Amino acid sequence: MDHPEPSDGVLRALGSTEPSAEGTALVCGVRRARRLGLLRELRELPGRARAGEAAEHWALLEEAGRRDPGAVGDVLHYPATGVWAEETLGRLRARHGPPADLEHLGALAAAAALRAGIGFKLTLRPAHGRLVLPTLGLLRPDRPGPLALTEDSWDPGNPVALALHALPDGRTALDDLDPYRASGAVHAARRLTPRGHKRWDTQWSGALTLLRRYDTARAEEAGRLLRCVVPLSGSSRAFGGTLPAAAGSVLARTQPPPALAATLVHEVQHGKLAALAQAIPLHTADRAARYWAPWRADPRPLEGLLRGAYAHLALAGYWQRAALYGARGAWAQHARIRAQVAVVLPVLQGSAELTAGGRVFVDAMVAAERDMDGVPPPGGQHAVARAAVERDRAAWCEAHPNLAPHTAG
Repeated sequence: MDHPEPSDGVLRALGSTEPSAEGTALVCGVRRARRLGLLRELRELPGRARAGEAAEHWALLEEAGRRDPGAVGDVLHYPATGVWAEETLGRLRARHGPPADLEHLGALAAAAALRAGIGFKLTLRPAHGRLVLPTLGLLRPDRPGPLALTEDSWDPGNPVALALHALPDGRTALDDLDPYRASGAVHAARRLTPRGHKRWDTQWSGALTLLRRYDTARAEEAGRLLRCVVPLSGSSRAFGGTLPAAAGSVLARTQPPPALAATLVHEVQHGKLAALAQAIPLHTADRAARYWAPWRADPRPLEGLLRGAYAHLALAGYWQRAALYGARGAWAQHARIRAQVAVVLPVLQGSAELTAGGRVFVDAMVAAERDMDGVPPPGGQHAVARAAVERDRAAWCEAHPNLAPHTAG
């Protein structure tokens, strides 16, 4: 393990879902250690990963790192770089299947050298008429064949260059260019039009305005932990998502600012929990899907139940704060989501498969949910929400009678 085991204090801070300096430091440290470990493993793998052109690319990365460690670190720790590293390691180890994309290592080296401002000469082969330079954008050469790159090759004012779109806050990119911005069954949107970028700018600005108004600490946490947002295609069923390999990114559909703000709160929690799970095991449960999650129709494994409860607990807190500012419909959202979390927490707390660290973490979640009693919703909204959740539980147990015992703590 390349990072120290988190203390009970850090586990409690993270379990509460509330932003904290200690929690953010742990998440960032775990992500960094994980990425460096992947790159080290990739470089040390015998064969093509360290020979020929690959050796030249690694050398250029090292040279750029000596000149400007921060700029090169931004390239190496960019979310999409993690997806490429994991996929490439898997392909290099496999005896069969698609070949590893070692050409992308050259694109990383070129981007790092350009960011660091060092002189270099590198020849790369664009794929499908374009060469992506992570964190910068892409080049669209006007002729086919290999492309010779130097320190003067990147000029966003040149028609052959297309810069990565920066969202209005200046800290987060909208990535619709990098070929490794998503993976697997995730359907990322194709490159957006200027109109699509403008729409995202408007929705992003609106979402950040709401986050900063209702929950300043969560807005700051999102700014520290998010490097980019990857637009999902319109055919995606999900409104948001995260990829553990792409730490620091959130996948999201275009949606009105109130919904986007809630999506960011939800997905940032998934990213935090994924990092924590790499630092310390929270449970020893298998992947058998046997638990009821009120926010889903299908049975979930304990890991899925924990992930969902953690993200929804943060959402319940966010909507409570939004309600106190008078946001329309916020009390109803808070009451509904809190009631869902409240019925799941006893199941998690009662699990014999929690580790010692997992128990500290879940106990902190329970305490955070109980603290919401300090500002209850007006009228009988909480009771109405609890009754609705109980009806949902009864219906789910009727549909899954063999799993009914797993719905109570």
